[in-house]
This record gives sequence, structure tokens and C-alpha cells, in this order.
Amino acid sequence: MTDPGEPAEALRPLLFSIAYRMLGSVSDAEDIVQDSFVRHQRALAEGTCIESTRAYLSAVTTRLAIDHLRSARVRRETYVGQWLPEPLLTDNGEEDPAAYAEQADSLSMAFLLVLERLNPVERAVFLLHDVFGYGYDEVAGIVGKSEANSRQLATRARKRLDERKRRFDASRQEQVELAERFFAAVGDGDVDQLVDMLAADVVVYGDGGGKAPQWMVPISGVDKVSRLFAAVGRQMREMGIRTQLREINGQPGALVLDPDGRITNVFVLDVTDGVVQTVRSIINPDKLRHLGPVADVRALLRGHRKRPAAHQTVLPR
Repeated sequence: MTDPGEPAEALRPLLFSIAYRMLGSVSDAEDIVQDSFVRHQRALAEGTCIESTRAYLSAVTTRLAIDHLRSARVRRETYVGQWLPEPLLTDNGEEDPAAYAEQADSLSMAFLLVLERLNPVERAVFLLHDVFGYGYDEVAGIVGKSEANSRQLATRARKRLDERKRRFDASRQEQVELAERFFAAVGDGDVDQLVDMLAADVVVYGDGGGKAPQWMVPISGVDKVSRLFAAVGRQMREMGIRTQLREINGQPGALVLDPDGRITNVFVLDVTDGVVQTVRSIINPDKLRHLGPVADVRALLRGHRKRPAAHQTVLPR
């Protein structure tokens, strides 16, 4: 029999949250959740005894995500340039600082990238126990390990993550205000303002996946990054491109839109100690389609006339 007190559909947000953190991909997470529901319905039709819908669907989702990760790692070895997670819009109106800090920490791109240091099973154990609060007995059943082994895997994962894991400032308002000033300075091409808002060791990463113009290597240092984004602002003005501030993966960021409102790329900011520490730009169109209509960036560049060479840094070729 099934647990009548927990309808399967009500578990969709939880299952998506697990799959997305496992994979860093919105589209793949949605596919896996849907596959989990199909398998659940098939099991019911075959008369399988399911004592807990939550436990069954959590297990199926996690196992599918583990299998997907194993094959995805092979594909990422040939990925062109820096791989970044697919951006997830997280504007939800939540005002509680503690709740915001928890979301920002476990959904941030920095955290998802740190998870890449773990193998698929370690990642599953850590997320299920430390992020989603599953007991070790539940985790053991889901990943097919003993409870003692699951505890060991979680401990190992924490040690590996603690080397790079960083908590973000819990004040949403401060981060939003800094993002507003940052993107305003970008729009104005104001180098001095940008310098004041950037950490000395600020780093910019770009992800085009070989399917759109991208920065192939990280760009670091306050001087290079401030001049880069001043040039970004100038080119945006020339091309009629604008930014729309949004909360992305629990962090301040912006959708970058062409004159027709199509998305060219997404910027996500890491804010630490009141300054911008990291800027990530996702311009790979395959990673943006779930957000809305996507612009053809190369076509925009071809159609852009009278652009000085120094102004070509916003949408690199």
C-alpha cells in the first residue's frame, strides 16, 4: 500500500531540489523528476508495495541523478571552456534572513561547484543528510550502503567541502543594494565606481560551452575586471542591451536582455565582506532556454556596426 497522507505531486519541489543540487542542471533535474513519477506510477500499476511515497520517490530520484552524474562527468571532460551550473531564478519573496542564508549557501553556484569535488555517491549522501535532513538510516537505503558506511561517506564529504565551502552574508538587502550599484556602474562604464565595489582578487568566469562567445579563461584582479566591465557597459549601451536584476541561485545577479527582451546571458555575483568577489557569466544558450526566449549572440555581434575593437569584451568571440 502507499502512504495516503503524502500525495506524490506535493513532493515535486523536494525532488527537484535534490536533483538540481546533484546535477547543477535545471533541464536534467526536471527530466529526472518526471522519470521518477513515471516509475512510481508504473510500480503502483504493477502492484508494488510502497510504504512511503516520499521515501520511494526520493530514492528513485537520487539513484537516477547518481547514474546521470556518472555519464555527465565523461561529457564534461570535453566541455569547451569553464563549466558552470544552469542558473536558477530564486526570487521567492522570502524575507527571513536565516532562511535566505540557508538557501543562498546550498544553492549558490560556488557551493554547487564545490560539490563537483565529490563523487556521485558522496554528493548524494552529503546532500540528503546535511542539506535535506534525511536520517542516516534513510540515506543508507537510498544509496545502497550500510548506515555506518553512509556516515563515513558524509564525514569524508564534509572534510573535502570544508576546504572550500564559504558561507555568504545573510543580509539580502546589502547584497541587493551592492548589485544595484554594480550593474548601474557597469551601465555607466564607470571604472572608479567599479573599483570601489570589487575585491582586490575578484575573478570573472564565463560559460559559453563552445556554443556562444565566451571568456575562455578566468579574468582576475580588480584592474582588469573593472576595465572589462566598463567596456561591457559601453558595448551594452551601443547594442541596446539592458540588465534586469534578479536573484539567481540565492545570490544577486541579472538577466542580460537584448532590445527584443531575449536573454543574451546571465550574471551571478558572489558578495563577500561588502564587495564583489566573483562574477559568473552563463552565455551558453542551452543553459538559458528554461528562463525564456534566448538571443542569438553571434547574430547580434554581426549586426552591430561601428564597434571599436576595445569594446568587444562584453560578448567575446
